Amino acid sequence: MSPPPPPLGRGRKKAAHVFDAALDDTELAAARVSLAQGRWSAVRALLAETGEDWDRRGHRLTALAQEPSTVAWARDWQLVEPESTDARVLESVATVFRALHRKAKPDAAREACRRVALLVPEDPTPWLGLLILERSLGREEDVVRLFDEVRHRHPEHHHAHHLMVARLAERRPDAGQDPLHEVYDFAAWAAEQAPVDSPLALLPVVAHAERYRVLAAAGSEPADPVAAGHWVGRRARQVMKSAFDWWLQYGRDQHPRNRVDLNFLAHAKFCEGRAAEAAALFHRIGPHATPHPWSYPDRDPFDAFRAARDAALGSA
Repeated sequence: MSPPPPPLGRGRKKAAHVFDAALDDTELAAARVSLAQGRWSAVRALLAETGEDWDRRGHRLTALAQEPSTVAWARDWQLVEPESTDARVLESVATVFRALHRKAKPDAAREACRRVALLVPEDPTPWLGLLILERSLGREEDVVRLFDEVRHRHPEHHHAHHLMVARLAERRPDAGQDPLHEVYDFAAWAAEQAPVDSPLALLPVVAHAERYRVLAAAGSEPADPVAAGHWVGRRARQVMKSAFDWWLQYGRDQHPRNRVDLNFLAHAKFCEGRAAEAAALFHRIGPHATPHPWSYPDRDPFDAFRAARDAALGSA
């Protein structure tokens, strides 16, 4: 049996540079440092302040959950405050990441998320944890079902839509540049369903990048995205123009995953050959690079990001 695909659509090479999952959330970064030192009270305060901002809650919990010591400290938190559902959600999502790194059994992660989902029925985060797990390890019907659970609780859930696009892009890997591929229909549908100022408007750009990842891995596109024709067709150009126009009008830095969107859009504009537009995006990204899509199809993401940024800023 072949090994499972790398989680979240990332490349198989291990990058030398460590990307910060907190992105530009300085409060999250500070609480994460405290948690690593065993001071979970800062995380308690952070999550209480986050409230029912579901995108921000999901972003903060998944960033905290990726730290190696999080499960242990979340359990200590529960010993002191056994009624804390935040502590239990944190432990369950952290168990998901341990399972993805083969340090816990996937069934244990599934059970932890399902148990806590019963305690917080309105919170999409335990279902997001399950979706992260099954996007890499599960069957397609499980991924679709879990996405529906998240979307039922928060229809615009940013992270869940990105996970769904990454999985859908992998259908029919040898189909070539099919403009009718279902990932494009899904991304267009999600963007249309969302409010006009929702960052899901950029989901068609994400779909295009994820489809490139799959095609390049199958040998249907060059491994160098700049050399690929994937970014310069009429459909692609229209998608990129619409997304950039949306960003100029509605781009909101306050969204917790704003830098994820900006990295996908900067990547697309750079591959399209639009250096000035890419440069504007790189200025806004600042130091907050993300591994995706710079790693696509199997590249060192930091080197790719730095080379693209330097070239765009130099040209501009």
